[in-house]
Amino acid sequence: MNGPALHDTPVPASWRIALPHSTAAVPVARALVRTALAELKHAADSDTAELLTAELVANAVEHTAGDGPIELVVELMPTGCQVEVHDPDPAPPGNLTIPHPVGEPDPWQEHGRGLLLIRTLSSSCGHRPTNSGKAVWFRLPVVPAQRRPM
Repeated sequence: MNGPALHDTPVPASWRIALPHSTAAVPVARALVRTALAELKHAADSDTAELLTAELVANAVEHTAGDGPIELVVELMPTGCQVEVHDPDPAPPGNLTIPHPVGEPDPWQEHGRGLLLIRTLSSSCGHRPTNSGKAVWFRLPVVPAQRRPM
């Protein structure tokens, strides 16, 4: 047989979970991402993944109406991970894909930095429409083993 055997090729793993439309969803989402990344020998930076996941989930809870669940999708790939948060609002998130939005966040405000963090710390990010609203996502690359904390 030429090339790697089917069982030698790493298969992407993914998790999909419905979360309550409340702030209680944030720590649950962080824990899922932390657990998923801990399972891998070569993983993306867990702290960054948790932070950005918390921002996406908090935004979905805060900026979408209704009490229906939101959904967290975590996909682990050989090159890193992708995290998506699905919510029922089809409106795109403001300033997520704008490289340099007009004006900087006010340093005295408690809000307004989440999307900036996602744009700055992820390798890529974006949003797409879904049948039931939208998905907002980010990707993180694998962190080389020698750069990960022990």
